[in-house]
Amino acid sequence: MASPAAAGPGAALPPGAAHRDFYWLRSFIAGGVAGCCAKTTTAPLDRVKILLQAHNHHYKHLGVFSTLCAVPRKEGYLGLYKGNGAMMIRIFPYGAIQFMAFDQYKKVIKKQLGISGHVHRLMAGSMAGITAVICTYPLDMVRVRLAFQVKGEHKYMGIIHAFKMIYTKEGGFSGFYRGLMPTIVGMAPYAGFSFFTFGTLKSIGLSQAPNLLGRPSLDNPDVLVLKTHVNLLCGGIAGAIAQTISYPLDVTRRRMQLGAVLPDSEKCLLWLLPHMNL
Repeated sequence: MASPAAAGPGAALPPGAAHRDFYWLRSFIAGGVAGCCAKTTTAPLDRVKILLQAHNHHYKHLGVFSTLCAVPRKEGYLGLYKGNGAMMIRIFPYGAIQFMAFDQYKKVIKKQLGISGHVHRLMAGSMAGITAVICTYPLDMVRVRLAFQVKGEHKYMGIIHAFKMIYTKEGGFSGFYRGLMPTIVGMAPYAGFSFFTFGTLKSIGLSQAPNLLGRPSLDNPDVLVLKTHVNLLCGGIAGAIAQTISYPLDVTRRRMQLGAVLPDSEKCLLWLLPHMNL
């Protein structure tokens, strides 16, 4: 009888390996689709945030809700979704990379470092966020540049044109990574506290009120998972806490990403240099 080692290249994979491959595929698709749906839903607010963070001169005197009303009047309702195309291209790999990296980092930290519990969720979440940001940062740069444009003052005609302009006018490939440092510094607490808070809320919910908040997993009926609406609520709370903690660094990142197109950027630099003790 032939040994397993003698099996040819066409031999069937063990059931465990096939299940792992299917899990990775499901993780990739689930992470990407979830990210696309979430970002499309919040795209109008995200564009308003970019306009106000960088003080676009058309809207800087307005508040959030006033800007939400002013953008459709000036640019049409599609103006609320400016830059959304680049966001969709970016968010699928971003969400998928973060989703899968979190699971892998959790396993590595637990096995190699022997760390478990809340701390290893915090570390894995931070590392997953940083990995996803670095891999997809050029698309985020292009998205922000497109979203900051106002109708009638377009410098970039589309995603490809923005890539070409940034590459040729702003120092080549390095031009796509303006503001990367505050992004990484900000993403560590954001992703870390997001996963940490969500994991903590999930653990507390399933331990304290399993019948009210939990349901059997479709993959393994012996394992409890959060009900859909509870999962959504926990995710929202976790995201709000993480965003609040890292928001100042998010403002810094946006201003650095838009430094080349802000009309007062050079004036700010000229004013700052004499006041810096270098």
